[in-house]
Amino acid sequence: MNSVILIGRLTKDPDLRYIPGTGNPVATFTVAVNRTFKNKEGNYEADFIPVQVWGKQAENCANYLQKGRQVGVSGRLQVRSYETQNGERRWVTEVVADRIEFLEWSSKENGSGSSEAPRSFEPTGLDPEGFQALDDDDIPF
Repeated sequence: MNSVILIGRLTKDPDLRYIPGTGNPVATFTVAVNRTFKNKEGNYEADFIPVQVWGKQAENCANYLQKGRQVGVSGRLQVRSYETQNGERRWVTEVVADRIEFLEWSSKENGSGSSEAPRSFEPTGLDPEGFQALDDDDIPF
């Protein structure tokens, strides 16, 4: 099984390009994922994980994501290699995303830069659509 789920923030705006010949869109970006423990100095560190996303999702990422925005990424881990101009072999480990969740919204087109968190359950016990939230005692198993 090869499955990866990440939540983190973009380190820069997504880079969108189109594959020559096919025209398939691909977006690449790096997600900074905080570690859950502190280092010797008492600070949290982060891992910087490259992400690749294809198709319509790639175009959506390029249009609506920007540096600093929080995203959820689900996909698979891919390891590939290439040869540099000097003849050295380099290895790249990256996530090929199947699904991207925008955890903060922004529109580059309107230039507002405001973020809006996704909807969540209201403290009244009703979700945003007005349906009654289930309590654990209501579930039959």
